[in-house]
Amino acid sequence: MKWYAYPNLYTALTMTFGSMLIAAGFNLFLIPHQLLSGGLSGIAMMIGYITEGNIGLLYFLLNIPVLVWGWFIVGRRFILWSMFTVIASTLFLQLIPVVAIAEDIVLGSVVGGITLGFGTGLTLRYGGSSGGFDIIASIMNRKRDLPIGMIIFVLNGLVIAALVLFSQDWNLALYSLVSIFSAGKVVDLIHVKHIKVTAFIVTTKTEELLSKLLIHPRGITIIKTTGAFSSAERDMLMTVRTRYELSELRKTIQSVDPKAFVNIVETVGVMGDFSKPKE
Repeated sequence: MKWYAYPNLYTALTMTFGSMLIAAGFNLFLIPHQLLSGGLSGIAMMIGYITEGNIGLLYFLLNIPVLVWGWFIVGRRFILWSMFTVIASTLFLQLIPVVAIAEDIVLGSVVGGITLGFGTGLTLRYGGSSGGFDIIASIMNRKRDLPIGMIIFVLNGLVIAALVLFSQDWNLALYSLVSIFSAGKVVDLIHVKHIKVTAFIVTTKTEELLSKLLIHPRGITIIKTTGAFSSAERDMLMTVRTRYELSELRKTIQSVDPKAFVNIVETVGVMGDFSKPKE
């Protein structure tokens, strides 16, 4: 059995492994030292430290409204896999014991950040996310063409500021920043978030593809083409997307027209309206 014959199974296994790494980063490195990760998980940790509540359950509850919000704005496949990752991470947070593998807080923050970043990067690379600020940043990016990394950095900065306010401990805040920085660097190595790409899709199933692709807020241009050897007329759909959306685009094309010829090139810059016009 070859893995590419069952893409959803392979994606599910990858998301599960990524979720396990996320939970391991929390329970084995960050939580034992009362450090924060970025995103809603960091807020869940802070509430858990203050109230002694279940951090895994708090992480799940905080993600519910964000996932519901994203369902109506972001691609539904992306949200479904994000739901899968959030649920799997929540389960692993209950199964993996909270044990300090690294006694040194610096090692805990760095290795915890790397472990968390690797898990998060895997989920992003295969078309989902670990929930939280990734979804919020994606929504904000669709409303205004802002770098997702910068949005997440600002949101994480607010979480760290809240930690300083409640704990009055700058050391914990700075070590948490080291963890967030380490995680961000690893995520960038695995999944580049804000590079734009242009997809040229030559297809014979224009209407079917458009019915799927026009759900999303990106514009599409139809170009009439003629094959040089076959003289057959085809439509070429041109659309600009972020790398954040590329995995979903590929799977949509494959599900509608597996024989479509697709050329994807990196886009240096975009002038004009990046999103499709509102009705």
